[in-house]
Amino acid sequence: MRGSDGRFLKAFTANLGGGSITRAELAGIVYGLDLAWEQGARKVILQTDSSTTKNLIDKATPRHTHFTQVAEIRQRLNRNWTVRIDHVFREANFAADYLASVGHSRSIGVHILDRPDTKLLYWLMFDRVGGETPRFVLV
Repeated sequence: MRGSDGRFLKAFTANLGGGSITRAELAGIVYGLDLAWEQGARKVILQTDSSTTKNLIDKATPRHTHFTQVAEIRQRLNRNWTVRIDHVFREANFAADYLASVGHSRSIGVHILDRPDTKLLYWLMFDRVGGETPRFVLV
């Protein structure tokens, strides 16, 4: 979680013990929404680098494999707050990528971070200033 000025507020890592990338992305959104709500945020911009996940939140039907998680997200979105979900390129969210990688080395469960470590601070700053990274696209 970052404030509107980009400063660090809270973060989390999680070790789900396995599963698909989509499951992990959806779980991250559930945990992120819960953390934002618990911290009193009522205007939230949620960024995901997974267009698949964003589309599932918008369009998944009860027959979809991950519908239970999608329903959890939709339930949270219906709280008394404003949440906008944006798709961003992975290169615009290195801090989240770093936290996802750290989660694999932790015990099973969700781990809340009240303070960023040095590496997370670096990635937060990098994301905040919009550091340039090449993106290769096949034409």
